[in-house]
Amino acid sequence: MPLDLPVRALLRAALLSLCCLLGLAGGARAETAPRLMHAPYRVGDMRALQSGARLFVNYCLNCHSAQFMRYERLRSIGLSAAQIQANLMFTGQRLGETMTVALTPEQAQDWFGAVPPDLSVIERALGSEQGSGADFLYTYLLSFYRDAARPTGWNNLLVPGVAMPNPLWRLQGERAARMRLEADPADPAAKREVFLGYRQLHPGVLPQTRYDSQIADLVAFMQWMAEPAQIERKRIGVVVLLFLAVFTFITWRLKTEYWKDVK
Repeated sequence: MPLDLPVRALLRAALLSLCCLLGLAGGARAETAPRLMHAPYRVGDMRALQSGARLFVNYCLNCHSAQFMRYERLRSIGLSAAQIQANLMFTGQRLGETMTVALTPEQAQDWFGAVPPDLSVIERALGSEQGSGADFLYTYLLSFYRDAARPTGWNNLLVPGVAMPNPLWRLQGERAARMRLEADPADPAAKREVFLGYRQLHPGVLPQTRYDSQIADLVAFMQWMAEPAQIERKRIGVVVLLFLAVFTFITWRLKTEYWKDVK
């Protein structure tokens, strides 16, 4: 993201994105929601980030914007200006422009009933005591299933009632969720649904393991996008710690030399 943006604006955008994303749900059912899966950490893998950028542009950037990320910043993940323009830019935008969409808020409200949240810092916004934002996104994107009762024909185990359909269903295929009704321990007169597993309806273009890996790449890109400087920050942190370790050793040896004659 551009470094000249005010921190207050970034925090406001993160909170708005979080509220919009969770606001798309029509009431989560905690009894069926899965625990967050651990997302593979691939922020340091340039090939994974490039794969994630391709998936993001092709499957996410149609509705969701990333207004705090400029196309030219993608050079940081090993892409040249020519590669970015040829493979990741399809709307005539310039390299220095931000990753926005043509969809207006009014159109989104009419078509979807809610404005899709900006994804620039969504990974940071979704972090909680249950797991990181990457864990949430990874679990969310792997929890879609077919549901004829929903307007879009899709539902999500992590965020039940979500208005967003599965954008990568052609890659994953179509599957249904197997549920079982049982008595609610908190209210014996009520019933609750318990998730048993998925049943594959139609195969996708990719095998499941390959699809899971692609989702990990996509999540890694959004994790990097939330803080593009994190790789450099961590590299500098390691250098600083090594310097402090060496400086501490030198200081200890100097102290020993100065005080060796003091009884």
